[in-house]
Amino acid sequence: MDFTDYQYPSDIILQAVRYYVSYKLSTRDIEEIFTERGSAIDHSTINRWVITFSPMLEHKSRQLKRKVSSSWRTPPCDRTLANNNFPRN
Repeated sequence: MDFTDYQYPSDIILQAVRYYVSYKLSTRDIEEIFTERGSAIDHSTINRWVITFSPMLEHKSRQLKRKVSSSWRTPPCDRTLANNNFPRN
């Protein structure tokens, strides 16, 4: 991702996008958080960052995601315990 034409550093941009995507905060809530921390960022700027960078972050995270195993078999020790008639509480 290229952050060369943006006024703010990449870590600020990515943190704002992460707050929006991960924690379901509104752009005005994120604006307030950054204002409390000393960065004056408008909510419309954060919205533009989300529109621009969230598809890129999703694509990148899907590339890094580990594949799920193709085998869903239960180990033999679990099968023998499941077949026994143990009293249930």
